[in-house]
Amino acid sequence: MSTAEVCRRHGISSATVYKWKAKYGGLEVSEAKRLRALEEENAKLKRLLADTMLDNAALKDLLSKMYGPPPSCKRNEPLAAQSA
Repeated sequence: MSTAEVCRRHGISSATVYKWKAKYGGLEVSEAKRLRALEEENAKLKRLLADTMLDNAALKDLLSKMYGPPPSCKRNEPLAAQSA
């Protein structure tokens, strides 16, 4: 069966077939499944990180509105000297 016939049968373009062949051509089925699972896990972790960063930014914004900006701290100066 030719590539064009397979594409027609499955409703995909021939460019898609060649992209898949370039990406998965040398992989075994189990390796391709593992790669797919890792890509899905990576996407999930990226979403979780983005959500956490958004929550963190929102909390910082809320705290700065409630209590004002954080006091500036000078390095190597004891806390008692800063408040005096």
